[in-house]
Amino acid sequence: MTTGTGAAQAADNLPPKQPLVQDLETGHKECAAGDRRVYVSGAPVLSAVLYDPEEDNHPAEANMVRGEFEAWWTDADGVEQRLRRTTLEGHSGSPQRWHMPEGSVPPNTVISWRVRANDGKATSPWSSEGDGTVCEFVYDDENPEKATISSPEYPENVFWVDGVGVYGHFTMDSPSDDVVSYTYGFIGGPYGTARPERPGGPVTIPFLPLDSGPESLTVRAIDRAGRSSGQASYDFLVKSGRAPVAHWPLADAKGATSADAEAGTDAAAGSGVTFGAPAPARTKLTASATLDGSSHGYLTTDSPAVADPRKSFAVSAWARPADTGRNMTVAGQDAGQAAAFALGLNARGETPAWSFTVGGATVSGGAPETGEWAHLLGVYDAETGKAQLYVNGHEVGTRAGATPTATPGAFQIGRVRDGNGYHDRWHGELGGVRVHDRVVVPGEVSELAYRKPASRGHWSLETARDGTSPELNGGAPLKLGSGATIYRVPEGSCEPWLDPDCVPSPLPLVGDGHLALDGRTGHATAEGPVVDTSDSFTLGVVVRLADAEPEGPMTALSLPGKHTDAFRLRYQPAQNAWQLVMPHRDERGAPETVVAQIERADGGEGSGHRLAVVYDDATDKIRLYVDGQTNADATADLPNGWRGSGPLQIGRGQTGDGWGEYLHGDVDEVHAFAGALTGDDIPFLGSGVEPCFC
Repeated sequence: MTTGTGAAQAADNLPPKQPLVQDLETGHKECAAGDRRVYVSGAPVLSAVLYDPEEDNHPAEANMVRGEFEAWWTDADGVEQRLRRTTLEGHSGSPQRWHMPEGSVPPNTVISWRVRANDGKATSPWSSEGDGTVCEFVYDDENPEKATISSPEYPENVFWVDGVGVYGHFTMDSPSDDVVSYTYGFIGGPYGTARPERPGGPVTIPFLPLDSGPESLTVRAIDRAGRSSGQASYDFLVKSGRAPVAHWPLADAKGATSADAEAGTDAAAGSGVTFGAPAPARTKLTASATLDGSSHGYLTTDSPAVADPRKSFAVSAWARPADTGRNMTVAGQDAGQAAAFALGLNARGETPAWSFTVGGATVSGGAPETGEWAHLLGVYDAETGKAQLYVNGHEVGTRAGATPTATPGAFQIGRVRDGNGYHDRWHGELGGVRVHDRVVVPGEVSELAYRKPASRGHWSLETARDGTSPELNGGAPLKLGSGATIYRVPEGSCEPWLDPDCVPSPLPLVGDGHLALDGRTGHATAEGPVVDTSDSFTLGVVVRLADAEPEGPMTALSLPGKHTDAFRLRYQPAQNAWQLVMPHRDERGAPETVVAQIERADGGEGSGHRLAVVYDDATDKIRLYVDGQTNADATADLPNGWRGSGPLQIGRGQTGDGWGEYLHGDVDEVHAFAGALTGDDIPFLGSGVEPCFC
């Protein structure tokens, strides 16, 4: 009975399935023919996934199939040539491959191929039969020729060409007619692949120089088979970015009736403009102008600052609003009865935001604050067709596609043209208005918005006299409280290299001395708040904890208000972490923003940790650095810092009605700065080397 059933199954064998085009590949490329045929650069590998019907899957044997491949072409004499190959037996549904031998097919010749499946008893139809198709390929044995490179804006071997923020267009072209792409790269990027409209055609890419100096473009041409040409190089020299075409510092003398232009034409001032107002601190500006928000509070020129708003341009200014509850314009330019562009403050949304409008598109972002300076810069990039906005050196909002008008008109400061009149007048201070006829690149944006940090104290804690330790630059010294001493290596201490039985005295943390605190009453204070915690500030300190398992929180630095600390830098043993605590108001129990970094307590060993606290009022961010590093958990938003009024505290913080969280350990290298140090500057703190803000 069993034998009869097996014989019946053998007699009923089903032939394998016809191979489908989607299961065929030439050199890992899809099967194609005609204009879409495949080009290969080496000995081709033909591949097919072959199937035997599942009904033939008998319990005693697996479905096995072979591939019967056939390839043919017409040689140079017009004679058809054919090659055949049968693969070893493989499982149904698995790929069968024919690795054609090197030199088995001629180059630059259309090779056709097909395949069928054989299960040892029957064969399938050829893959080319019926609704199937023939696969074709061409074996390419030659690399394409190198590309030529040219640029009208940045010619090669010309000494210094204009410049940062000005696009260049680079055309790549290979003499080979089968090139389908070009891979390219500039020094430091961008890198990419560009594809011509047709094989063998040229392609042009834009490039925006971000830095001055020598620049180089390298290119390789890639043909249809994936073969690469040799590398072509194009060297050119980029000048620094062009100076503004218009620049009004607005630092004119009190009583002036116009603003002198360092570039462009002078701007006549309305009677609502008063010169001689303060400039933003720690900038190159020396003064600013106050606009009263009335119909007379404006400055204007008789000529446009941007000759053609359809080309790339940028407009920037320092602005301090006296009010954030209404729309106000910093600067813009007329275009007939409307505005070609305008930079200003938009109060129409749920919260006020800075804005840049050009060609009917608006980019908004940032958070204007009454009485607070901000640097604004709007850019229209004609190459991308998009407008973008920077606030305090950082891009905000979403870039928007714009279609600028071609109509140039008078440049306006403090008002915008709308219909038959001017509206959205500025109330507050303005300074440093600039207009560029190019893209202002990110590095330049940061430089324009830069507010140079200023040292407010550096206590190296090397010595003490009469209960004080001097400030390095002659400022107010730190006053040492009880339980606080300056540690130095005792005189006459033994030296291990001279005395093998010597137990050396511990070295100071940095330099020749450090502050030692007893954890009970030990602290030191600096005269006055030292820094304004409502504005950007930075504090740095080196700390080594004496205990491996502290009993409770210990404060390294704090700056008190009347009821709580404006900030507190402390070690929290419950989390094994250094914390920066920023109360939102000068109230007991006020909500707090806390950031932290995990770090085990020192236990009196090692060289301590270099800690830094940074509040950047321009970006409303706080950051805690430990040994020069920060992370997401050590960074948070803080929209409104408040000004602490008491003296800077080293080694304690406010708790309840008095002082507490006394630090048990060593402290060294206390730095204080007005302004937010960057991540590049932070590693200098605690090193004994002064940061250089050059």
